[in-house]
Amino acid sequence: MTTGRQKRKQFSASLTSCLAAFAGFGAYAALAFILAAAPPTTQAAANEQVVVDWHTGLAINGYDPVAFFTDGKPMPGTAAFELRYGGAIWRFANLGNRAAFVARPDIYMPQYGGYDPVGVARGVAVAGNPNLWMIAGEKLFLFYDSAWRQRFATDPNRVIGSADRKWPDVRNTLTP
Repeated sequence: MTTGRQKRKQFSASLTSCLAAFAGFGAYAALAFILAAAPPTTQAAANEQVVVDWHTGLAINGYDPVAFFTDGKPMPGTAAFELRYGGAIWRFANLGNRAAFVARPDIYMPQYGGYDPVGVARGVAVAGNPNLWMIAGEKLFLFYDSAWRQRFATDPNRVIGSADRKWPDVRNTLTP
């Protein structure tokens, strides 16, 4: 189960518990109170086909996806250069990087939505870490840990081929 689903499940359990506690106040009043205090569901249910922070809605922890290519390292984006795309909020270090992403998101978005390609090749969705990354075949890949990054580095084409075949099934398990 993905982290986002676990958090929604916990939130749902808390919601049920709160409804029971407020039963004496009347169902409508309790529901209105809880829904007013709940986090926005559009952010909580952001498209999990891209790794998104459940609380902020930020893709890849707010790092600039273009900077991996232009600066050769992860660079934090800023709120001044945000863009909503693919069910997530993407941040960029500068206006030029934002414009490059707008023109070609298919180039700059991490493959498999930021999920680790080794995990995807195994048939599971494991969120990648923007600090553990690699560009292979002019595509950005994020990894869960350094061991999986090393496994990928030994034969990227084999892992990518397997991950490409399994990604549609893995992606289908991510739909809320």
